Amino acid sequence: MDVLTAIKTRRSIPLVKEDAVPKELIETILEAGTWAPCHYRTEPWQFFVLTGIGRKKLGEALADIATEGVTDQVEAENKRLKAEQKPFRAPVIIAVAAKPTINEKVIVKEEFAAVSSAVQNMLLAAHALGLGAIWRTGKPAYHDRMKQLFSLQGQEEIVGFIYIGYPNVKKELKVKRIRYDQKTVWMEE
Repeated sequence: MDVLTAIKTRRSIPLVKEDAVPKELIETILEAGTWAPCHYRTEPWQFFVLTGIGRKKLGEALADIATEGVTDQVEAENKRLKAEQKPFRAPVIIAVAAKPTINEKVIVKEEFAAVSSAVQNMLLAAHALGLGAIWRTGKPAYHDRMKQLFSLQGQEEIVGFIYIGYPNVKKELKVKRIRYDQKTVWMEE
């Protein structure tokens, strides 16, 4: 699949089968992430691959976050059970973290842009390999409990979770985009 086709046909696939994904395919996706552009060649990404029972710790962290401040015991238990199951929606989750380089020349915002580029490479690679993937974020991704789970320090943060598996969708997901010319300003003079 050529890159332009991959870009135009890639979709976020929220439903995937439970079938295991071969380690070689996961490694191909991880390598694609490492080819993202980054200023000063800092390569500020860190990948955490969660499979099998390894997804349980993420579920526990999500449950802790979901029940934070909830005083009603029944409500807390319901939220905990629901949150604990979220990582089991896909056989593979790659947690992607930004680990900014400490250097006066390096702008932290650019480090996060590089890691986001790595995520896009990984999503395109998964699509090209016939896999379904979705980039999940939200408040829990940026919570201190996630930093604790993945031993992140200081400005290091989770950028998101890539859920990966074989697609389990019945019909093609169509997406309408605003044409580029409606989002482009040409500054020629």
